[in-house]
Amino acid sequence: MSTLQQKILSRQNGILLYGLTPPKAGQSEERLREIAEKQIARVRNLAIDGLVLYDIQSEAERTTVERPFPFIATVDPDVYSRDYLKQLALPKIVYRCVGKYSRDEFTRWLAAENEDDSQTSNRYSVFVGAAATKAQRTQLSMSEAYALRNKLNPDLILGGVTIPERHLKREDEHLRLAQKISNGCSFFVSQAVYNVEASKNLLSDYYYACLEQDQKPRPIIFTITPCGSPKTLEFMKWLGINIPRWLENDLLNSGDILQKSVDLCRATMRELIAYAAEKNLPIGCNVESVAVRKAEIEASVQLVEDIRTYF
Repeated sequence: MSTLQQKILSRQNGILLYGLTPPKAGQSEERLREIAEKQIARVRNLAIDGLVLYDIQSEAERTTVERPFPFIATVDPDVYSRDYLKQLALPKIVYRCVGKYSRDEFTRWLAAENEDDSQTSNRYSVFVGAAATKAQRTQLSMSEAYALRNKLNPDLILGGVTIPERHLKREDEHLRLAQKISNGCSFFVSQAVYNVEASKNLLSDYYYACLEQDQKPRPIIFTITPCGSPKTLEFMKWLGINIPRWLENDLLNSGDILQKSVDLCRATMRELIAYAAEKNLPIGCNVESVAVRKAEIEASVQLVEDIRTYF
């Protein structure tokens, strides 16, 4: 088994991931290869357990607020992983926004994954549901996606999304985790977190629910991401990331929003690691790099090196 597979299935602490968004679709083959080469060079020497590749959806139906940045479709993460990042000898966790795909498309993907015995095949995926709105049309439901995976490719190591901020309002995120475990999820990756209290609330309720149900907690991998500009901050808020007012004020008035956000990311992970250690909860970190500015990319790489020393 790979190191990542061992850590997930044995519910180990300290999983460290690096998250990327594939390049925008419609670019020339030459340009895609050029982008991939730069990303491979960046990631190759990082001491991480795996790479996360996001599947992007518009989410325009989720809110009436105008999107700060226009939605641009990206290369399919599975295609990008297989055809462009093959040289990168790392486990790759491919996100799947299941509502984008028809039942036949999803079935073909699962079947192809099950039949691929090459070392570069994807054996990890995170299923993502539609935004919580009736306005967003979906072709495939999460329950259907889980059922298809369990029937066609049960060896696919499956992860689920968790949103600690959602727990502030509904106080049921730990119940969602339990349901996803019953559907076959072996680990969880959070939305980017900037509200440490929301994350600690979730960890607390998750811990006591696991005790009550005599269930072994699965690893929760918390996502952190540098914020390099007020516009990026606006976009993060549009995505639903909960940023406390005091923190937003500090970022906007810091004089160096990128460095301030990096300091906050470090502090968040240190606090979460310490809290989880008290309860012997397995957690990890996913450092997200979705910006194109060189300074933000470099900051994400440095965050990986810093967070690695905390576990």
